[in-house]
Amino acid sequence: MIRILKWIPNGITLGNLTCGMLACYMAAANSSVNISPNFKIEASKDWHYLAPSLLIFAAAVLDFLDGLAARLLNVYSELGKQLDSLADLVSFGVAPSFIIISYNLAGNYLYSFAGLFIGIFACIRLAKFNLDTRQHNSFLGLPVPSVGMIVASLLFIDCHGPLAFLINPWVVLGLIMILCLLMVSELPLLALKFKTYGLKENLGRYLVLGLGLAIFIGFRFQGLPLIILAYVLVSLLVNEKTKTATS
Repeated sequence: MIRILKWIPNGITLGNLTCGMLACYMAAANSSVNISPNFKIEASKDWHYLAPSLLIFAAAVLDFLDGLAARLLNVYSELGKQLDSLADLVSFGVAPSFIIISYNLAGNYLYSFAGLFIGIFACIRLAKFNLDTRQHNSFLGLPVPSVGMIVASLLFIDCHGPLAFLINPWVVLGLIMILCLLMVSELPLLALKFKTYGLKENLGRYLVLGLGLAIFIGFRFQGLPLIILAYVLVSLLVNEKTKTATS
């Protein structure tokens, strides 16, 4: 019975992996989308166009659920840990690389191949995470799923909307570089897993959730890069406050 229970979270993890593989396929299938050099999207944003992003978001939901299932069933395993990292590499590292290249997000196909660095640095990040015993209650560096969702959100941005600057080719190239550096940095960031629900010990987490909800209501999926930025800034403020209090 225990062996069967162990495969419930693992099965959810494999669902995450499946979404990532399908996202790669759909991004490659959409590589002929007509996008002008300054990234003014001519193609209608139907579900075919947005499919890679939707699949990455679905993978993110499953990535949350597999950990939740493991905690509820109390069935942690080294196999599950490794499966989770391998699935995350595909869904939030390789699939975003496919999106950047296939949709020519850097405005030039040669420059868009810089998207490969997302997958490469995601691999480095996940390998370091598996070996690092310090990252139980917080993260060091930006988690790979956050990076995947930022890239996925770019396909939702209206080129005439208030966040159009985020899909400027030069901004996309800068974003790739920043995300890669953040993934392998030693920057301490909040883990959003609640062990208790008290306000004082979870103020930073509640603040991230509140800001994230407000931004999402205002901008929907287009606002995901801003939500991740809020997450990073709140983490820095909380950690700085903690350092001040203990010094």
